[in-house]
Amino acid sequence: MMRRASHSFLHLLWLFFVQIYASSDLPICKESDYHFEYTDCDVLGSRWRVAVPNKPDTCTGLPDPVKGTQCTFSCSEGEFLDMRSQECQKCSVGTYSLGTGVAFDEWDSMPAGFISHGMNMNIADIYTNCSNSTWIPKGDYIASNIDECTSTLSYTVSLKKAGTVSFEYFYPDNTIFFEFYVQNDQCESTDSEGRWMRTSEKDWTPHNLKLNRGNNVLYWRTTSFALVGSAVKPVLLRNIAISGVAYTSECFHCKPGTYSAKPGSAHCSPCPVDSYSNKGATVCQQCEVDKYAEAGSGSCKQRPACTTSDYFYTHTPCDSKGQTQLMYKWIEPKICSEIVEGAVDNSTEGAVKLPASGQMETCPPCNPGFSVTNTSGCEPCPHGSYSNGTACAECPVGTEPVVGFEYKWWNKMPDNMRSSVYSREYSDSVRSTGWEVAGEYIYTTQGDLDSDYMMLSLTVPGYRLPHSMAKDDERSELSRISFVFETQCTADCTLYFMAGYSERTNDMVEHWSGTTRKQSYSYLVKSNSTVSFTWGFQRTQAYSEVRQYSGDFAKMYTVQITNVVGGVASQCRHCALGSGSASECVPCPPAHYMVNGTGVCKSCPPNTFIRADQAVGEAACIHCGPNTHSNKAHSACVSDCRLNLQSTGGGEVLQYDFTSLANITSFQSSPRFTSKGLRYFHQFRVGLCGEEGREVAVCVDNVTESRKEVRGYACQSTVVPSEVRGQSVVSSQPFTIGDTLVGVTSDTSLDSIASLESSFITKSNLPDVIFYYRSSETTQACKKGRTTTLRLRCDPTVTGKDQITLPSKCSEGTCDGCSFHFLWRSQYACPLCTERHYREIVSACIQGIQRTTYVWQQPLQCTGGVSLPAQTVSACVTLDFWLKVGVSTGTVAAILLISISCYFWKRTRKLEYKYSKLMMTAGDKECELPAADSCAIMEGEDAEDDLIYLTKKSFFTKIKSFSRERSSDGFDSVPLKSSSGLEMEMS
Repeated sequence: MMRRASHSFLHLLWLFFVQIYASSDLPICKESDYHFEYTDCDVLGSRWRVAVPNKPDTCTGLPDPVKGTQCTFSCSEGEFLDMRSQECQKCSVGTYSLGTGVAFDEWDSMPAGFISHGMNMNIADIYTNCSNSTWIPKGDYIASNIDECTSTLSYTVSLKKAGTVSFEYFYPDNTIFFEFYVQNDQCESTDSEGRWMRTSEKDWTPHNLKLNRGNNVLYWRTTSFALVGSAVKPVLLRNIAISGVAYTSECFHCKPGTYSAKPGSAHCSPCPVDSYSNKGATVCQQCEVDKYAEAGSGSCKQRPACTTSDYFYTHTPCDSKGQTQLMYKWIEPKICSEIVEGAVDNSTEGAVKLPASGQMETCPPCNPGFSVTNTSGCEPCPHGSYSNGTACAECPVGTEPVVGFEYKWWNKMPDNMRSSVYSREYSDSVRSTGWEVAGEYIYTTQGDLDSDYMMLSLTVPGYRLPHSMAKDDERSELSRISFVFETQCTADCTLYFMAGYSERTNDMVEHWSGTTRKQSYSYLVKSNSTVSFTWGFQRTQAYSEVRQYSGDFAKMYTVQITNVVGGVASQCRHCALGSGSASECVPCPPAHYMVNGTGVCKSCPPNTFIRADQAVGEAACIHCGPNTHSNKAHSACVSDCRLNLQSTGGGEVLQYDFTSLANITSFQSSPRFTSKGLRYFHQFRVGLCGEEGREVAVCVDNVTESRKEVRGYACQSTVVPSEVRGQSVVSSQPFTIGDTLVGVTSDTSLDSIASLESSFITKSNLPDVIFYYRSSETTQACKKGRTTTLRLRCDPTVTGKDQITLPSKCSEGTCDGCSFHFLWRSQYACPLCTERHYREIVSACIQGIQRTTYVWQQPLQCTGGVSLPAQTVSACVTLDFWLKVGVSTGTVAAILLISISCYFWKRTRKLEYKYSKLMMTAGDKECELPAADSCAIMEGEDAEDDLIYLTKKSFFTKIKSFSRERSSDGFDSVPLKSSSGLEMEMS
């Protein structure tokens, strides 16, 4: 192993003098008792070579320090520095040297200098134990942890000059953060931009980075954020090499499975197939006849008996007679034996032989869009023509070809498809065929290991919409890929479907586990950057050197993809013709559909949109949902967040304006925890309305550099609070839950979408306004896509705009994973205010002024709309004025009444006087009637005489007598009473 100067010059001198003054009883040091090291370089670039005892106080008489080589001195590849002669020597056979570097390619145990430790990066979670979450050596590589902890592998190296670090990694799972960076003595990262590794789908990926002179600390760090039930695939590292250490004092032995036959080798060569070697080998040994070994093996294994799982069948290209040969081939490299006697398992009796090849069969027809050549081959039809797999024909006038690729006959692998095998374990196998054609289908072959991935990839150059299809921003479907498949398994097999820009950057779209019946699957392509599609079949995730599930397979029957640039056509369809002489196909005008079979465009009914996948026939016109309208291109229905709804009970019409809620809103589910206690959330983003030019909701995956994005009205992603990567949260697994607005209504169901009313009970008399969304993406669990209902409820007590709650019974927003339901309470969800929502209050008249004030009815259940009228002021007559008038009038009436009373009282006195005088005169002549001229009181007579009261009368009686009318002669009539008590009237 390399020796480097690790002690200061003073310390080494101290050791030297200690040896000089040591006890004379110690024996003289032998060459095996010490080794040489260099001191640190001084400012002049010089150093000393000193002897350092292997064990202190064991011997005496160490060699004296001598002048060392210059600090810039180094040896070439295949050489090492002999510290005794201080000259470079060639490495012997069976060893190798990098010259100025070190290499680590054996991982049976953790090499010296490497440190691995686990830690919890989630500050809020203090209970997760990460002490055992470390990198684990696996022989030919080292593997990362697969739990939620952060695992770090570090190595410190001091470079005497600028150098490099290189390594190979396999990073297949984007649910893991994987970063590599270097820090100097001040803990400053030398490269912060390229520290995040890109995922690798099916091959080891090399990585190189320049290192500066001085101390360098290398860090490989992983953190898993896998929150689903499927197993997490670890990150693998191998072949770490560092250059720039200036010298190495010894050569390294070749590891088992490799050899070095020449002196001065810079590396060791792997042993070929069916050979092996031990550590430090100079040649490889051939395996015995009944044993085998893969390339780079350190031992040989017993050959098993050949079975039917050790070979596969395929077909030769069609000959001129339209015939193909059925061929049987051994799986390479062949490891089984045809001469072994005995059974491999209970179902096999002895070793099988390879079936005879050469059986002639009729070639299947060419795929649609291709024609048969003279040599019975298939060639694509030229542009503007089509075929059903036999002969090409020109598309008639008024039609256009439906361009794409449709593969349903598998006599040979299509030119834009290829097959491969990837082994997660270290393997130098040259085998590269994972899928083989079989006429009516393509199927997976047996791998070297059951854990191998059988890869099938399809690559297209891009997409172009047909001339008859109008381009607009609302159209989400650019292309569609569909395939029919089945799997048959006895273990935990999985079929993966991935899509992306290239095979290395593809993201998993869907997967199927276990035996799957024959079925179809479709995926919408929404971007021209999605041009690569990959299928991967793995029989089991468990590693085993014995093949136990070779009989498990996946079959692909058909693969079809539309609107491909450079594609072929299997049919032609009618289209509208332009006005020019060329008569080229043109799209129908907006809001028009093409009458089936005519090429004539006809207008759709008002407020409809055209289906993206069907622009022919009246059925292409789809009516917009309630309270939505078609956009300008008539390709989708949108809403401007303003609508009118009937109130509960069929009363007045309520007007709503949700523009205050139209911005993108984010909210989260309640926290959830993994088995190790990692806390995570489901984050939702919603863009409520959908007017043209709107900002859509976006959910991202920031775990990997691919940064997958999904867009729509509503989307979901999984977030983990973390300080990893300098971000507050880590977002992964995004998908849309609504990319089409179905309608807006207060009804609890719309277009087969039901709102979860039982979880959002209300006591308000106002109806909830429900937005209905649908997603076009289908999954294995949601074959009809996902749906979302967002219920808006008027709540004046909520002043914020983003108080959104999830159903109490479904804390993740969904109970089945396909239907999502949310409740949004806000004051901005109330109807617009009208005149009926306020009342007037009239004040008292104060100093001739009266004020009228308007206030809202309580509880207030409206927002915006009409404003409260301003306070009004009017003139008025106060109560003091009328009180004065009343008092004055009462006083005048009282004075008048007193005056009248006095007047009549006086007249009564006069009348009584006259009457009494008359009666006195009548008393003198008892038998004679008085002969007075009159007993009335003349006007102006004096009534000052004393009154004689004969009979006492009541006051009311007197008043009654005073009120009698006067006689015609002007006198008042006075009732008289005779002595006999009879009353008579005198006039």
